[in-house]
Amino acid sequence: MSELKRPALIERDDAAPDPGAAPVVSDAGLPEGRAMGRVLALTARPTSRLGTWFWATLSALVSFMVSVAAWNFVTGLLASNPTLGLIALVLVTVFVVVLLLIALRELAAFARLRRVDHIHAEAAAATGTGDLKAARQIVAGLDRLYVARPEMRWSRERLGDSAKDVFDADGLIALAETELLAPLDQLARREVEAAARQVATVTALVPLALADVVTALAANLRMIRRVAEIYGGRSGFFGSWRLTRTVMTHLVATGAVAVGDDMIHSVAGGTILSKLSRRFGEGVVNGALTARVGVAAMDVCRPLPFKAAPRPKVSNLVARALSGLFGDKADA
Repeated sequence: MSELKRPALIERDDAAPDPGAAPVVSDAGLPEGRAMGRVLALTARPTSRLGTWFWATLSALVSFMVSVAAWNFVTGLLASNPTLGLIALVLVTVFVVVLLLIALRELAAFARLRRVDHIHAEAAAATGTGDLKAARQIVAGLDRLYVARPEMRWSRERLGDSAKDVFDADGLIALAETELLAPLDQLARREVEAAARQVATVTALVPLALADVVTALAANLRMIRRVAEIYGGRSGFFGSWRLTRTVMTHLVATGAVAVGDDMIHSVAGGTILSKLSRRFGEGVVNGALTARVGVAAMDVCRPLPFKAAPRPKVSNLVARALSGLFGDKADA
């Protein structure tokens, strides 16, 4: 009987290699999204109380000096030449009136933002409690928020007709979200996609220093302001800056803007041109980060939290924004 063949065992004298001793894979070739990183560092930088007092006292001092100088100028001109003095007095009066109107507009903008925040907080607190009275108050607040917008008239009428037959609190809030906010969600998505496309294009095609940073900052500020306007929280200059700081601070605090995560690098490496050019990869990363800022802005500015309607996915927004721009094809 022939002898059975057995596998030959070869013993090695040296020790087995340690996986932990393997060199770290370098990510030096991956895009970093430096433009959006600088924008986030600029807008989300925490302010100290000393800095706040410094700018407040400086503004008060400059305003006082300008007021005294204008008063002395007008009174001196009235004493020396009454005609020119009256002209100067009228111009100064008109300028002060314009400043007051701007201040009133800013206060109204802050009031609108507070109203949206109040509705959002009430909806988050009422969800799951079954309080029908609170749900009807939330729906009434939404109706008042959009009563001055003609394009929302049809949606408001549909909501009013359907809300009479709903006696479930969560169902009533879901109905309001579907009827009123679903069309606004589509408009907000388009704004986010447009901003992501603009940032990615400028980063990839414009080689000027700091051009991508300026473009990213301007595009994100405009995007956040437009998203706020779409949802009814139209803000002025100071309101937009405060809203931007709120969005950026939230993103940084939650770690949702990590440039090195798998999603962003998979998006950055998903196009042929980004593989050939680091500049195009930077553009895709900056566009993806802009889309994340846009989704956060929708969360902050939306009067109701995402419950019945699906929350936009950053990957879908980036794919639709960059479809055909870098040789990539995305699903609708």
